[in-house]
Amino acid sequence: MSYLSNAWGHFKTINHHKYEVMKNCFRIGLYKQGLLHDLSKYSWTEFRTGIHYYRGYRSPNSVERIETGVSPAWLHHKGRNKHHFEYWVDYDLEKKGTMVGCRMPYRYVAEMFCDRVAASKVYKGKEYNNSCPWEYFKPSKDSTLIHPKTREELTKLLLMLRDQGEEETFRYLKQEVKRRRKAHDYF
Repeated sequence: MSYLSNAWGHFKTINHHKYEVMKNCFRIGLYKQGLLHDLSKYSWTEFRTGIHYYRGYRSPNSVERIETGVSPAWLHHKGRNKHHFEYWVDYDLEKKGTMVGCRMPYRYVAEMFCDRVAASKVYKGKEYNNSCPWEYFKPSKDSTLIHPKTREELTKLLLMLRDQGEEETFRYLKQEVKRRRKAHDYF
């Protein structure tokens, strides 16, 4: 692929992904998060990696990590987007020298769910089914970099999607986001 076709392909992919996440966030009442989702992907730091490592069927950041061992674009992205559990990693105050996941506010867990559903739809295309987001999460679900409560909340949503379908899961999630907002229960 040429530089120009990679740039255009990547641009279309991130726009498609952003649109899918926005639709999902709007379904559950997270309008601001839907509009602002992944804006850092348009920064040169992230976009140039998208151009260079664009394949169309997986994240360019993953391709870059496989080929070079590190993805500066991913480090930039996860450090600016609160819907990634990696954003919420800090030093463990009890075990010196260890990193641990901190609990994510529920509105970001909800956005993370919307993001995973959208990414699975974009990258899987016609092969997408409601178990794809769960299958993508399974290999990383036991990481110490995910807070246990965050893991529990995301797992519940992904398994609900897999077992009960999109309509029921988004209905539940909309009610849960609304309930927590009213109760000022950000966690």
